[in-house]
Amino acid sequence: MYSALKQSFNTCVCAPSASLPPLPKLLVLSSVAICEPLHNIQQLYAPPPPTLPSKLVLPIRKHRQLIHDNSVPDSGYASAEEEDCDYEVDDIVVAGSCDDDDLEILRADPLERAFVIKWLTAFIARSDAWASADDLEEIEADRRAEAVETASRLLSVLLGVDQEEEEDCSVTRFFQFPTQGGTFVKVELNDAPLSNEDHTCVGLQSWASSVVLSERICADPARFSLSSFTNTSGSPLRILELGAGTGLLSIIARKLLSSLHASASIFATDYHPEVLLNLCANIATNFPSSAPPPISVHQLDWERPQYSAPMNEPFDLILGADVIYHPDHAQWIKACVERLLLRPTPSNSSTGTGGVFWLMMALRISGRHEGMFHTVEDIFPDASSSLTAGDQADDWQLAILEKSELGKLKGVGRADERGYLLFKIGWVPC
Repeated sequence: MYSALKQSFNTCVCAPSASLPPLPKLLVLSSVAICEPLHNIQQLYAPPPPTLPSKLVLPIRKHRQLIHDNSVPDSGYASAEEEDCDYEVDDIVVAGSCDDDDLEILRADPLERAFVIKWLTAFIARSDAWASADDLEEIEADRRAEAVETASRLLSVLLGVDQEEEEDCSVTRFFQFPTQGGTFVKVELNDAPLSNEDHTCVGLQSWASSVVLSERICADPARFSLSSFTNTSGSPLRILELGAGTGLLSIIARKLLSSLHASASIFATDYHPEVLLNLCANIATNFPSSAPPPISVHQLDWERPQYSAPMNEPFDLILGADVIYHPDHAQWIKACVERLLLRPTPSNSSTGTGGVFWLMMALRISGRHEGMFHTVEDIFPDASSSLTAGDQADDWQLAILEKSELGKLKGVGRADERGYLLFKIGWVPC
C-alpha cells in the first residue's frame, strides 16, 4: 500500500517541476513511479505533524560544585555557579536531511505550486485508465487506487488553501457579455468573504457556472425564452432564480429584457440572510435609478419551502447555476420545481408547452463535490426513455429535455472544474 511503500522513498523534498513524471507516459508507469512524487508533494505542501526521533537522549548536566544554598527554591534561572557547568551528550539524533530554509522557499514558490495543481488535476483526469489497467496484480491495483485517492486529497488541500487566500476580503467583479446585436451586457457584483463555519453562505461569491450560463443566455436569449415579451397566455413573463447568490443570472435576464422593452417579473431567491443582503446590494448597484428594484428578492428554503405569494403562482422560466452541492439538493429542488414551474394546459398539451427549468452544473473531478451532477441524472429521467403521452391533462412529469457539456472559459472557474453540464428540464407526458 502507499502508506507502507512511502517508507522507502527519499526523505529529501525535491522541486515538483523537476520530479513529477510526464503524464503522456502515465499508462506505462508503475504505482511506485507515481507514489514517490506524490509523497514528495505531501512532504512539501501537507507534511505530517513532527514526531520525536526514534532515539533521543537528553543532555546530562553535571555541576562542578553544589549550589551554595539548598534552603532557597530554584527560581528557574541559572545561578552564577552554574555558568561553568559541563555537559555530557550521548547520541543526539537529528531527524531529516533537508535544509528547512530551502524547504520554505520551495513551498512558497507560486510557480511550483501552480505546476503541482495542474499536474494533479491532469493526473486525476487521466487516472481511470491507469488505475483500471488490464492484468494488474491485486497489490498493484490497490496501490494505484490509493495513489488516486492521495492525489485527490492533495489537490483538495492545495485548492482549499488557495480558496482561503482568495476569500479573505470582499472583491468587486466586473463582467461584460457580448450579445447578438454587437453590444454588451455589463454587470458589477460584490463577492463577499465566505464563512468557514457555515456552508449555506456559499452564495456570497460568484461561481463559474453562473458566468458560463450568463454568456450563453446573452449570446442566444431566444433559446432561453428571453426574447418574448409575454408567455403563451399573453401575460408578462414570470422568472425565478433558485440559489441566486450574487444575482448574476437575474440581473442578466432583467437587462436583456429591458433592452427589448419587455415586461417581466423576476424573483431572485436564496436561503442565507447574509447572501440575501448582498444580493439586494448587487441589484441596487446595477439598477441605481430604479425604484422599486426591478428584481424582487425572497428567501426560499428548498427543504421546507413556503409557497405563499409570490410563490403561489407558476413561473414560465426557472434558472439555477451550481446550486447542487449535497446529494439531497437535487431531490429538494425537483420538488420545488414541480410545484413552481408552469405546467402544460389542456389547450396546449398537444404541443407539449409549459415552463422550462435551466440548470447548470460544474463537472468537478475531485473533492467532496466530485460527480455531484449524477444526482440530477438520477432524479430527473431522460425525456427519451420510454415516455408515452397520457390521456389526462395533468399526467405530466419533469424530465431532462436536453443535456450539453460546455468547456471552461479562460480565467474562469476553479482548478477542479473540468467543464460544465447544462440541463434543460421540462414537462413530458407520462
